[in-house]
Amino acid sequence: DRLIIGGGMANTFLFAQGREVGRSLCERDLADTARDILAKDAVTGCTVALPDDVVEAHEFRAGAPSKVVPNDRVATDQMILDIGPVAAARLGTLLSDCRTLVWNGPLGAFETPPFDAGTVTVARTAAALTAAGRLLSVAGGGDTVAALRHAGVADEFSYVSTAGGAFLEWLEGKELPGVKALEIG
Repeated sequence: DRLIIGGGMANTFLFAQGREVGRSLCERDLADTARDILAKDAVTGCTVALPDDVVEAHEFRAGAPSKVVPNDRVATDQMILDIGPVAAARLGTLLSDCRTLVWNGPLGAFETPPFDAGTVTVARTAAALTAAGRLLSVAGGGDTVAALRHAGVADEFSYVSTAGGAFLEWLEGKELPGVKALEIG
């Protein structure tokens, strides 16, 4: 029902919408693909959620000076390194209406403070909703697991898989060689 996009992937979607992303990680060559996905939003009824505000900085280092700006006010000499507090709060609201969350990928450069705040906030919200019995939370991928551990909530999710790409392929219903071998044995 909802596709929440954060991290470097969100930059590609923002760029596809004609927004400035400065020196951010962005796959500009995938802008057409991003626009196609956004166009399917109206047809399928799946809501695509992009960050309303972002944290920008001139350099990527711990403690670097940063500021929160709306997603359409990123300066050309800056990098988007996290979602902003408005985006994190909105994602928390979106999650409160969900019954199941499948999480793959952090929402920012969580390894380097202060760019961990968005991921930590949303992870803690998801964990609280899980603890309250309101959300089935499934997470997968090495960076995702590391982000949940960083937020202190990895053990509070319903299920956490360290198999990134394989985890997603399994959810798609693809046959995995390792699983197949176990079934045969």
